[in-house]
Amino acid sequence: MKIAILGTRGIPNYYGGFEQFAEFFSVYLAEKGHEVYCYNSHNHKYQEKTFHGVHIIHQHDPEYKYGTFGQFIYDYNCIIDSRKRDFDIILQLGYTSNSIWYFLLPKKPIIITNMDGVEWKRSKYSRPVQQFLRFAERLAAISSDYLVSDSIGIKKFLKDRYDKDSTYIAYGAHPFNSPDESVLKQYNLEKESYNMIMARFEPENNLDMVLEGVVLSKDSTPILVIGKHETKYGEYLKNKFKAHSNILFLGGIYNLEHLNNLRYYSKLYFHGHSVGGTNPSLLEAMASKALIAAHNNDFNKGVLKENAYFFKNPKEVAELLISINKKDNLSFIDNNYNAIVNEFNWDKINGQYLQLFEECTTKGKRRGKK
Repeated sequence: MKIAILGTRGIPNYYGGFEQFAEFFSVYLAEKGHEVYCYNSHNHKYQEKTFHGVHIIHQHDPEYKYGTFGQFIYDYNCIIDSRKRDFDIILQLGYTSNSIWYFLLPKKPIIITNMDGVEWKRSKYSRPVQQFLRFAERLAAISSDYLVSDSIGIKKFLKDRYDKDSTYIAYGAHPFNSPDESVLKQYNLEKESYNMIMARFEPENNLDMVLEGVVLSKDSTPILVIGKHETKYGEYLKNKFKAHSNILFLGGIYNLEHLNNLRYYSKLYFHGHSVGGTNPSLLEAMASKALIAAHNNDFNKGVLKENAYFFKNPKEVAELLISINKKDNLSFIDNNYNAIVNEFNWDKINGQYLQLFEECTTKGKRRGKK
C-alpha cells in the first residue's frame, strides 16, 4: 500500500505524542514493505529525504511566523501536495487545523482519522476558538471514511455525539528494561531522591495544581518539571513558584533514554492531564516502572485502573507527597508494566493499525455514509 501520514510536525519526534506515534508506525510500515510518506514542517530539525525507509515530504509551515494560524496553512499545503501522490490511504492524526480543508482531500485514497481527545474542552482556548474546534471536530467525524479513537471514552463520545462508529486503538510504549543510573549524574540527581511531572505547559495539564500541592506539603524533595516552558503560561508558573528552590523547571527533554531513566528512578511521577484520550507520556511512565499519581478523571483511570494514586486538588497532592513510599507500592508498578507488555506495546498497536488499514481497503471508501 502507498500510505501518507498527515497532521504532525514530522518525524523523528521533537514535539509530542502524535509525532512519536508517526515515527514508530511509519517505520513499522516501511519494514513491512509498504511505501510510506510522512509530511514534515519545512523547518523540522531533520532535513533528509528518508528516515529508516520512510519518505519525508517537507512542506512550508509558517507557524513560527503566524502562530496557530500557521498550522492551517501548513495542513493546507500538505493536503494540496497529497492530491498529486496517488496514495491508497491517508492517515490524519488529529483534526484541529486540517478538517476545514476536507473538501480538498484527494478522492482516491481512503481517509482514516485519529480523532485525538475532545480538543474543544481545553481551557487554554477562548470561547470562539472552542466553538470553532467543535465545528472542526464535526467536519472530521462526518468527512472521514473511518475513525480511530484512542480511548474507550472517546469511542463512546463519537458514537453518542455523531452516531459514528470508530475503531479503538490506544497509543503504545516500549517496555523499559535497561536502567542506567549514570544518566542521573547529568542532572545532578540520585535515585528516588526527586519527584517529577512532564507535560505541555497548558492549564488542563494541571501543573499549577501539582506545584501548589508541593508548596502546601512543605516537602523539600525536588520536583522536576519537564516540558517546554518558554510560553506565556510557562512564564506565569515560573514566576509564581520562583521562591521555591525545590521546584526545578528543566525545559523540554526529547532524549527518550534520559526520560526513561528519569521516570524509572523517580520517587513519585505526577500525571496531571485531564483532557483527551490515552496519553503517550502516561504509557511511557508505566513502561518505565514509575510509581504514578494521576489526576482523577475517567481517561486516566481507564488506563491505570486501580494501579495508581489519584488526586483532584492541591491538598490531595500534598497528602500523597507526605505519605507515599515507592517500595510499598511495587504491585502498582508491576501491574502497569505488565499492561504495557500485554496491551499497550508498540508492536501490538502498530499491528492493530495495519490490520485496520487492510480491512478498510477491503471495505472501501465510506465518505458520506453514516
